[in-house]
Formats: sequence, C-alpha cells, structure tokens
Amino acid sequence: MVACPAHAGGTSFLNHMNEKPHLELIRLLLVRLERISADSHQAHQASGLRGSLFEALEKLERGQPVQRSKIEKLTANGFRILEDAITEKRRWKGIQA
Repeated sequence: MVACPAHAGGTSFLNHMNEKPHLELIRLLLVRLERISADSHQAHQASGLRGSLFEALEKLERGQPVQRSKIEKLTANGFRILEDAITEKRRWKGIQA
C-alpha cells in the first residue's frame, strides 16, 4: 500500500510497482468474469464490472494511482458475481451445493 502525500485524509492508493498481487488478481477476475455464460443473470453485471476492472488495471499498468478501496470493492464484487453465477449454474443443473 502506498499513501499518496498529495491527498489528505489518509486515503491509500495502489500503484504498479508495489502491488503486483493486485494486478494478478484483477487479471484473473477479468478472465473468469468473461467466461460467465451470456445466458446467466450475472452476465450483464459481469460485463460492467469487467470494464471497471480493466480501467483500473490500465491505470495501474501506466503507473497511475488507484484508490485501494476501489480495487477492494471491485474485486469483492467480482467474487460475488462469480459465486452467484456458480450458484445459478448448480440450480440450473439440479446439483445441490
């Protein structure tokens, strides 16, 4: 985590140099969210979230700061969508979790 001295209030930011695990997680989520079936109820949500994740990834790769809280929220939403898609698929196939 990097605190950006230009921003008051203790807001923390991420940048490319010190947050490689976050970059890898974002890339993984982008791939997994893209694989959600277009017939799924989560497909539309996944599409919008992929756009936001891709934008954050591009900023980090260019060395621009991104708020840590934004990355945390986006990744949490990504995992929630994936979990919902799995639950939906299991129900559709009649498999009990």
